[in-house]
Amino acid sequence: MLDIEKNAFNILNSIPPNVELVLVTKTISLENILKVLNCGIKNIGENKVQEALIKYDVLKNHNIKFHLIGHLQKNKVNKAVRIFDLIQSVDSLEIASLINDKAKEINKVQDILIQINISEEETKSGFLNNDNLLDDLFKISKMKNINVKGLMTIAKNTQDENILRNNFSSLRNIKENINNKNIFSNQLEILSMGMSNDYKIAIEEGSNMIRLGRAIFGERL
Repeated sequence: MLDIEKNAFNILNSIPPNVELVLVTKTISLENILKVLNCGIKNIGENKVQEALIKYDVLKNHNIKFHLIGHLQKNKVNKAVRIFDLIQSVDSLEIASLINDKAKEINKVQDILIQINISEEETKSGFLNNDNLLDDLFKISKMKNINVKGLMTIAKNTQDENILRNNFSSLRNIKENINNKNIFSNQLEILSMGMSNDYKIAIEEGSNMIRLGRAIFGERL
């Protein structure tokens, strides 16, 4: 069995201090999650709301933040707003509006990231970097119960370093453009980009939040 604690410790000590590690815990047992949390990881990322709900009841008192990193279905928005500290996968104006409405009902301002489909692949969710993007973000900026903290993307699944760098630098440029135009009252700070196969490149291109599962837990069975 892989030494998951050693993997976590080594990665935490190899990344820059400004980079947050989000532990991707999809299908991972609570026992193994708790082992890794002891290494100092403070963020858990779940792909599905239902699986997160089960883990939340056990882990909510462990001084960690819960991130939703998978696609959010409309019928799960209510539950998601109740448990997640950061919803990274806001991929449409409709979902943003639903989150805003549900957050208002419980007097919460929900932190979110805007997911950008930077590789423009049909299999991926997210806003496209086109003429409608800034208009949509302006509409989101008027939603009082949402706090947009940054951007998220999933790069193209490739070993081509040039393509990966282009994906990541493109997201960085989008963030800078949004900030220069002062679309939001606050400056966007988070760039959530980089997974187990490409996080080192992502960090070099400006990522300050990486989402790692396989690099710590090994291949899922």
